[in-house]
Amino acid sequence: MTATALADMATKYAWIKALDPDYRSWINVIVRTGVDGFVSWFERGASGPGAGNIFDSAPRPLQRQVSLQQTLDLIRSTIASVELHVSTQMPRGDRAVCKTAILHYAREVAFDAAEVYAHAAETRGAWDARVEAMVIDAVIRGDASETVLSRASALGWSAPAGITVVIGDLNGAKDASLRRIAARAGIDALLAPQGERLVVLLGGSFSTDADAVAATAGLSDAFGPGPIVVGPVVHDLASTVTSARAALAGRRAVAAWPAAPRPVLASDLLPERALMGDGHARRALADHVFKALEGHGGDLLETLEVFFETGSIEGTSRRLFIHANTARYRLGRVEDVTGFSPLDQRDAYALRLGLSLGRILS
Repeated sequence: MTATALADMATKYAWIKALDPDYRSWINVIVRTGVDGFVSWFERGASGPGAGNIFDSAPRPLQRQVSLQQTLDLIRSTIASVELHVSTQMPRGDRAVCKTAILHYAREVAFDAAEVYAHAAETRGAWDARVEAMVIDAVIRGDASETVLSRASALGWSAPAGITVVIGDLNGAKDASLRRIAARAGIDALLAPQGERLVVLLGGSFSTDADAVAATAGLSDAFGPGPIVVGPVVHDLASTVTSARAALAGRRAVAAWPAAPRPVLASDLLPERALMGDGHARRALADHVFKALEGHGGDLLETLEVFFETGSIEGTSRRLFIHANTARYRLGRVEDVTGFSPLDQRDAYALRLGLSLGRILS
């Protein structure tokens, strides 16, 4: 029966021939163990449990070479071979009893196979989670070496063009949902809980921070109820520490802006981060506002400071002895140079801090 089953399998399934000889020999051992186990069990009256899990003796690497579906195909082929042998070799009156016993034994073998693969999946999942946490931790610490890149690749990370770090509240029940949504959107996602926060490494085709925010918005329901902060886009894993540092600083400071959008860019939290003592945010505001206006010239720096002192375009024009349209034009140029509009309350807040920090740091 064993020889018939093995010959039938070799004919039906081309993947068996593609296996290494060692793995093929283990399949032979498993099939022989299964057939011998059935014969022994049937001789004992086909009652009680079988001889144990026939897959226990197989090496673990075999589980990675032969899928559960392929294992079930092997079981079906073996059952068919044994049933054929029963139909041709046993007395007609004994065939029904024997076939019933075959079905009972085959069911137990199938359950054994499912148990082995389920345990392997659980073990692999637990190991993947540990590796994923190590990758995230390395990214945050700025230790994204070639080893870390290799580990990320083993988890399905495809070295995308754009990478960002996203930090929000933990919602453990929806971690799997976040992965599914990201996969459907064509986005790589590695994630790990750290305390009460969830740190997510997103990779995709986005090239700008706005693209990263749009991608994160589609995942927002999978986070907990709190703020979600998106770090700046970088283009390789080794540079991801920059995005992680900004996202972490933004996550600590976002409470100071109750009306912050969800998700919010870490760069939109520069004022709050500066107040929290983030040196990178302080230098960024000073450079983007004070130094940029000082370097540009054209009285933009003076016009902005007078505008903040007087609180209006008309007051600015009177103080500087210029036409109101000239003052308005200069304030428009301030927005062009810095990216912040003096006429917007939120932007004006950033401009004020940028002016103060620029003078302090210079």
